[in-house]
Amino acid sequence: MTKPYDILLYYCYSPIADPEAFREEHHLLCLELNLLGRIIVSNEGLNGTLSGLRADCEKYMQAMHADPRFARIDFKVDASENHAFTKLHVRTKTEIVHSGMLHINPSVRTGVHLSPAEFKDMKDRPDVVVLDVRSDYEHSVGRFKNAVTLDIENFREFPDKVDELKEKYKDKKILTYCTGGIKCEKASAFLLEQGFENVYQLHGGIIKYGMEAGGEDFEGKCYVFDNRVAVDVNKVNPTVVSACYVCGTKSDRMVNCANPVCNLHVPICENCGVELDGACSATCKEHPEKRPYDGSGYYQKELNGYNPLKGFNRRKTTDAPA
Repeated sequence: MTKPYDILLYYCYSPIADPEAFREEHHLLCLELNLLGRIIVSNEGLNGTLSGLRADCEKYMQAMHADPRFARIDFKVDASENHAFTKLHVRTKTEIVHSGMLHINPSVRTGVHLSPAEFKDMKDRPDVVVLDVRSDYEHSVGRFKNAVTLDIENFREFPDKVDELKEKYKDKKILTYCTGGIKCEKASAFLLEQGFENVYQLHGGIIKYGMEAGGEDFEGKCYVFDNRVAVDVNKVNPTVVSACYVCGTKSDRMVNCANPVCNLHVPICENCGVELDGACSATCKEHPEKRPYDGSGYYQKELNGYNPLKGFNRRKTTDAPA
């Protein structure tokens, strides 16, 4: 049976003159189309993940492509049984992905974009290094076979690792990758700025590679930033690379510790989940604030009376009085 919902993942580096005015208009568009998710608006562009009924998502993509600023957006579309989010947030920020590399403009210079087929053809060559630019909790549950991974808690730490990369791989061809491609835009541009000469990026990221190349040699699952947490991408030679935080058995079941004070985000197998009632340790199991465990290890954030219309200065109205 056809899944009725779509999940959209996209970004676009394109100047937005008045981010706050655009945010307001764009938020209203998403409300009209019954879309949920997260969108970041900046003067450098857009970064979004949304979910909605297929027809509503189609209308959204048509509206975006009709705007010359966003005509080149490459939407990654995944079918779903239901919404991947419970609310809508459209926010303005300094960057559309927090990197701290404010001087980098991917629209001016960035790594060579490789299609999934081109990436697949190049990735195993002896003069190539495949570089994962994501955070440690992301690549812990899945990464490309033989990829170089970085011990970073967030993307802001990427520049701190470049000197180390330069010592080992400066004369190699660097193939960067991430979930949907956005981090690679700045990461590859920064590598070029730092003296690397042959820098490439997987266009559309792991998600597009799974859709167009079957995900071959991507080991484990791909971490995503919605209610699914981690998704399968490899239809050719899948495997599990992560281990249960508690017992060490193979497990790609990413959960949050039921103790909200801890909230550790790691793989925990179903057996340990049951034994520790959703906690990551015996200490957390006994914590007085421990959340009820429903077997999923996922805890929805409190909406706290969330009102998506709050803060609007302009509203669409019916015909104004004469």
